[in-house]
Amino acid sequence: MKSASSPVHRAAILPSPIFLWRFKVMLFLIWGIGCCKIGWESVLRMGVDLRDLFLYEAFLYYNPLLLVTMMVWLWGVNLWVFSQGSANYAKIFDLDQNHLTHHEIWKCSIWMTIIVPTSMTAYLYLYSHGEVSLAASQPVLLYIAIAIVLIFPFDIFYLSSRYFFLRTLWRIALPLQAITFPDFFLADILTSMAKVFSDLERSICRMVHRQVATIAWFEADSVCGSHSIAIPLVLVFPYLCRLLQCLRQYKDTKEKTTLLNALKYSTAVPVIFLSALKYHVFPHKWSSVYRPLWLLSSVINSLYSFYWDVTRDWDLSGFSRIFKFNKPSFFSNLLYGRQWIYFWVIGSNLILRCTWTYKLSAHLRHNHLTVFAVAVLEMLRRFQWIFFRVESEWNKITKSSFQLPTSEMLKEDEKLKLLASTNHDI
Repeated sequence: MKSASSPVHRAAILPSPIFLWRFKVMLFLIWGIGCCKIGWESVLRMGVDLRDLFLYEAFLYYNPLLLVTMMVWLWGVNLWVFSQGSANYAKIFDLDQNHLTHHEIWKCSIWMTIIVPTSMTAYLYLYSHGEVSLAASQPVLLYIAIAIVLIFPFDIFYLSSRYFFLRTLWRIALPLQAITFPDFFLADILTSMAKVFSDLERSICRMVHRQVATIAWFEADSVCGSHSIAIPLVLVFPYLCRLLQCLRQYKDTKEKTTLLNALKYSTAVPVIFLSALKYHVFPHKWSSVYRPLWLLSSVINSLYSFYWDVTRDWDLSGFSRIFKFNKPSFFSNLLYGRQWIYFWVIGSNLILRCTWTYKLSAHLRHNHLTVFAVAVLEMLRRFQWIFFRVESEWNKITKSSFQLPTSEMLKEDEKLKLLASTNHDI
């Protein structure tokens, strides 16, 4: 007879992993429904005249964090697919054995999914119940907490991964050293999040000037208003970083393709600054002069970026293993080798390239629902771009590894011929 404290008996009374998973999902759903209910009731308590302005302000503070959360979720999916396939993403990104897997990434995204909407619900509830100062503190505390977690110097919260991320950001902002694959890969992702940085700048500006939970910020000529020169500067910053990376690559490699790539990122600059001129010129001059120039620059940027994605970043002619898993499943069999995958990714990339360039325009910043929808679509475009970009890089690595012995043998042969010729002369 086994004792009550035996391992078998203890395992028998412990809940199964499936039960725990279902319990967590149920709690998550209850929390989500509760947040939606409290938030909606809080919105209905506000006056109709201030409701739209207040919702726009709440959207401004929490929209960038929600988009970042979505990108973290999608990155976890990327890593899960890579872990199931033949591409060694750890080798591609030069990661050590302590790198975060898709499980850890999803844990982070779950916490972000809980914390950000909870703060937003508290903001709506407190403001609608007259606690304006407490409501204003909610986004401020959230932003401070996220910053502290990122720079926390102790060995908790994935210290090595956080510092790898921060070091990469520093290398992107100041490309004073040789550019690695993680450097320009993350920089490319950041160009898709230019609107996130713009909203973060406006949010932090309001927090610094104590304009949270007020309508003073809505004045166009205020420090954080829609006429601020900081908005186009922040929008263009990721593109300038990527441009400088390309110039640094040309300095190191002397490859002319890096200059063509730099030219691609430079085409985003007139799109952003021509659009920003709407707030600084007369309406008739905008309509007759600057708007046509802005449309022309948008078309050039979209088509150039689309061409580069297909022919350079992806190199579709070299694909053979995309979506092929080590353990084939219904998902991989459905996608692997299907021609419609390539038609879909090329067509959707072209359409979303055009819409993303249009969304970068400064004069559309008040159409927040449209801008948010297009930002979500750009995240999905970048999500599928990652699959093909990493696959292309892995193909290059495997191809070079196969060619390396041959090149080394040729070098040895040349050395032998040289020695032979020298002996003959003697």
